[in-house]
Amino acid sequence: MLKIIFLGTGGSIPTPNRGMPSIMIQREGERLLFDCGEGTQRQMMKARSGFMDIGHMFLTHFHADHTLGIPGLLQTMSLQGRTEPLNIYGPDYVEEYCSLLSRLGYLSLSYQVIPRRLSPGDVIKFKGYSVEAFRTFHSVPSLGYALKEDQKPGRFNKARALELGVPEGPLFSKLHRGESVVVNGRTITSEEVVGEPRRGRTIVYTGDTVASASFLPHLQGADVWISESTFGDDMAGKAEETLHSTAGGVAELAARAGVKQLVLTHVSSRYSTDTTPLLEDARKKFDNVLVAEDFTEIELPSVE
Repeated sequence: MLKIIFLGTGGSIPTPNRGMPSIMIQREGERLLFDCGEGTQRQMMKARSGFMDIGHMFLTHFHADHTLGIPGLLQTMSLQGRTEPLNIYGPDYVEEYCSLLSRLGYLSLSYQVIPRRLSPGDVIKFKGYSVEAFRTFHSVPSLGYALKEDQKPGRFNKARALELGVPEGPLFSKLHRGESVVVNGRTITSEEVVGEPRRGRTIVYTGDTVASASFLPHLQGADVWISESTFGDDMAGKAEETLHSTAGGVAELAARAGVKQLVLTHVSSRYSTDTTPLLEDARKKFDNVLVAEDFTEIELPSVE
């Protein structure tokens, strides 16, 4: 399973129906958190997403609307007896940020918090996938993230294997791993019974930033791009001044990159109850677009 849960979709200021930025990605039992705005732990409780076993937190930048939920979440996990370490990744100042929390008493915890500063191009490898950091363009040091699954083996053709005389059991596994086997004096190669490798799925998340063509290599063919869209196209000047994105600007990039789905978030309070202007601006450039609401969930199907 690969699922995205939008815990907070507002920008800068919370509203009655939009919390501050936070996204959880669940993959094969793992939970990763991207940004942690004010009230994130309460949003998790409402979403029933779980949070005690979050192993990794990725921060795009250190503006308050993306980080104020961290101290409370850390304390709650400690009060509930967490013992596993928590990795917090981010751009410049992540180590200083965690050090300050510790000096203020927020990190007197039952578990270890491990800050890890990332630079553009850094890749964190996990079992079956990786998370790559890349540069974004905001008023403070900032990063975007691309979660990329590893390439998967092709489909195993059991009927063909049996036809070739391969008995069910360990030899099936060897063939599926790409190894050759010998049956009755004949060498049978993996290519004879295993289809073409299948691509992994890709999710890209950009926090506060000006939309930039430099994102294209990371967006190319992505299954989902989650992008801030603070402003409609009629406020392009304001977006440029504040180093934010417009709906049409990110939609144009999505189309150029061949993204499968664009999801807009970090919605300004001016659109909090009516996101039609953002949707209309984006759809002029790209068809498959969604404006996320708090608790929107997207489950990505397996690649056949």
